[in-house]
Amino acid sequence: MVETGLAFAKINISLDIVSKMDDGYHFMKMVMQSVDLSDEITIDCSPGEGIKVDAGAPYLPGDERNIAVKAAMAFYRHTGIGGCRTHIRIIKRIPVCAGLGGGSADGACVLRILNKMFGSNISASELEKLGRSVGSDVPFCVAGGTRLAEGRGEILTDLPCIPRCHIVICKPPFSFSTPELFGRVNCDKIHARPDTDGIIAALGKGDLNSIARRMYNVFEDVLPRGARDIADVKYALLDSGALGAVMTGSGSAVFGIFDNENAAKKAYESLKQGHLECFLTGTTEKLEI
Repeated sequence: MVETGLAFAKINISLDIVSKMDDGYHFMKMVMQSVDLSDEITIDCSPGEGIKVDAGAPYLPGDERNIAVKAAMAFYRHTGIGGCRTHIRIIKRIPVCAGLGGGSADGACVLRILNKMFGSNISASELEKLGRSVGSDVPFCVAGGTRLAEGRGEILTDLPCIPRCHIVICKPPFSFSTPELFGRVNCDKIHARPDTDGIIAALGKGDLNSIARRMYNVFEDVLPRGARDIADVKYALLDSGALGAVMTGSGSAVFGIFDNENAAKKAYESLKQGHLECFLTGTTEKLEI
């Protein structure tokens, strides 16, 4: 049996860190959005045992350290399905260590593909619960769309779809350590936070301008020295006509929201000349599972 699917990246319209929980993790509050920048995943199942992944890059692990393998293992444990040699091939298009949820998107896509391949009829909400054991962003990436994600990312609330827009994503030639950034955060000393309620209200009204000007990521206030490039990319996007620009996740990718397709294309062409890894993309709605 062979099945192919797409793993859609995510962006953070907002990212707030509310508090540190007793288990050491942080309680997050984020408005998240899926975009059509995607990896392509093909799963080949045949009689036998074992799971392996070919991610097409030597720096990506091919064993259980890879979220795609973790997802397959979680699916087989949950369903009790055995006797299947599973080969996962990934064509990577989502940049790694960018805050775009590429690994989580891959894991979520594996869950969707295996669910379809074996006719397991696991609901979207069940797949999201299953995804909690795989990675914090996996539950959102199972169906994507426009959603409020809280806790570690597993508490999901559907929101009105973001109005049609164009997204330019720029990945500087460096990455940040997510644990290091969390270590820099003192929840009691966060003075600037995103207006999450305002974003949700603007989504309800279909007001893209109000959404864009409220975008904020608290991680931007704790970036290490030398991360001036993040601000430079934001300013470049805004100067090119973006309604708003912000870093996604723990970075280092930055995205801008445009209501004008020509302006978005010009920004994309201009910024990629500066040796940035750039993508011109759009939003996606919640998947039907």
